[in-house]
Amino acid sequence: MRVVAIIQARMGSTRLPGKILKEVNGRPLLSYQLERINDSTFIDEFVIATTREEQDDKIVTFCKQQNVSYYRGSETDVLARYYETAVEFNADAIVRITSDCPIIDVQVVDKTIGFFLEYGHFDYVSNTLERTYPRGLDTEIFTFAALEKAYKEATLERDREHVTAYFYTNSNIFKLANVINDFDYSNFRWTVDTIEDFELIKNIIQALYVKNPRFTLQDTVNVMRENPDWFHINAHIEQKKL
Repeated sequence: MRVVAIIQARMGSTRLPGKILKEVNGRPLLSYQLERINDSTFIDEFVIATTREEQDDKIVTFCKQQNVSYYRGSETDVLARYYETAVEFNADAIVRITSDCPIIDVQVVDKTIGFFLEYGHFDYVSNTLERTYPRGLDTEIFTFAALEKAYKEATLERDREHVTAYFYTNSNIFKLANVINDFDYSNFRWTVDTIEDFELIKNIIQALYVKNPRFTLQDTVNVMRENPDWFHINAHIEQKKL
């Protein structure tokens, strides 16, 4: 089974435009994420799925500089963008990761993928149906057949924009599974949607990366507990609803 990670990325964030190329220690956030998932045991290739909008030429330039595969599709129909990317790169299984998760832990990614591959009969597996991992470590994996079904059948704007919403809102027609953590860390927010999120992520990277570029979920929990004031930086930020 060919496993392709498709990372959706665009510059046009409403709350923090250009967030994925904002820099910490002279490096864009996206480069940290790619470095971390490059250590995956299971991912055969990763692809940046960006848009055809002119503002996303910067992402294409980044991909060319970093020798990273990319695909350009619709800005609004992200489901179509994923489907076209999966076809272009011959994916049997698709790992969905969003580019606003720069400190994603590859061990968490591989735990989710490993569960999907081991059991072999699920259409969709994630660690977000019942959230026990921090927001920002979100990992989803699904079959090409399931993606194609969603691409052909989904009509709601919500389902076209959020890619996997069609799976978990139609659990009667898809076989779903959720991977949980041993401890509930769902109160942590390590994604980048706002300037407050960025400030927290910058603190984490500056505290941990120099010591160990492959710092883990537990390393990050520990440094947050050592710096309890960091919790308050983005505690008031609410995630956008479907």
